[in-house]
Amino acid sequence: MATLLIVEDDALLLDALTGQLQQLDFSVCTASSVAEATTVLQSQAVDGIILDLGLPGADGMELLTWARTHIAGLPVLILTARDGIDDRIHGLNAGADDYITKPFNMQELQARLQAMLRRARQPAFTQSSSASGGPSTTIGSLQIDHGHRNAVLGGEPLELTQREWELLELLVNRCGEVVTRDDVLAAWRAGPPEPGQAAAAPLNSNALEVYVHRLRRKLDASNLVIRNIRGLGYMLAKPAE
Repeated sequence: MATLLIVEDDALLLDALTGQLQQLDFSVCTASSVAEATTVLQSQAVDGIILDLGLPGADGMELLTWARTHIAGLPVLILTARDGIDDRIHGLNAGADDYITKPFNMQELQARLQAMLRRARQPAFTQSSSASGGPSTTIGSLQIDHGHRNAVLGGEPLELTQREWELLELLVNRCGEVVTRDDVLAAWRAGPPEPGQAAAAPLNSNALEVYVHRLRRKLDASNLVIRNIRGLGYMLAKPAE
């Protein structure tokens, strides 16, 4: 049975979430502030966090930063009313594994929680340090160095454009989960234009299809598959153990 920490200051929502997750066989502990949540995390082990951002006293992002510093690999799902693209990008770039905005669908929350927890238990997916000391991720035969923004597949360097790298990193960071088209396009728009590409070059679903096709071809020699999830986006399937 997985244990979840819910960090939420709305008492009614906290009670409702707790009850529904317990019915789904989760063990639940709760906190209504960053200070309370930190105390819980220092006193007991949990398998994942559902984190609100608008908390009294200190912002939920402070807890995310603390958790990323003190508890390696702990899955965090942000559940918040902050629905701006910049907020979502900031939360994911700060280390959240997923981001859902309120109001939300309980079935979707359940599905995303289970996907997040499965990914955290996936033995083929490991996070470590690269030879240069920076953060790296290995999944199957692919290793990516986040600090130097490069990738190695089967011991051979992968030649990637800036957009291909950003797409690959996003898919790897959320391996086994759906990455929506909007997620990719938002990440692209938040960064600088690709070298040699005009700043006004369109970033749309058609352009995304082209980059997904190119990235699939570059991963052909591996056991990594980028799946189309109809009507939603894409998912990097977990390699067979």
